Amino acid sequence: MAPIAVGDSLPDGSLSYFDAEDKLQRVSIHSLAAGKQVILFGVPGAFTPTCSLKHVPGFIEKAAEFKSKGINEIICISVNDPFVMKAWAKTYPENKDVKFLADGSATYTHTLGLQLDLSEKGLGTRSKRFALLVDNLKVKAANIEQ
Repeated sequence: MAPIAVGDSLPDGSLSYFDAEDKLQRVSIHSLAAGKQVILFGVPGAFTPTCSLKHVPGFIEKAAEFKSKGINEIICISVNDPFVMKAWAKTYPENKDVKFLADGSATYTHTLGLQLDLSEKGLGTRSKRFALLVDNLKVKAANIEQ
């Protein structure tokens, strides 16, 4: 499957997270993105050095700037279970704007065509690093690490 690209419609998919009451929830991407401007970014794994020290902090630091430009949601997805994503989110106590969503089986990552096979390194299927700017479910910009 070809990776998602500018001009494509964002496919729907279901991801998991823990809510404020610590209850496991499933949410559809379309319910978060329909009628909104959204940044959806993906990383290969929670707690990995580059993702934890550079990618996620950059989105957290620039959240106010993104919001001032009309971004309604900033969503981080990773091929990790929701327990790991909850623990990882807690390492950013200053974060108020980035939602951490789990794609534990890489189902949505495959739907986007952004899977990365790291089996040789013992990591299984992961996600490529990517950032999508989505306006009412249409991809306006797609930055995908090769």
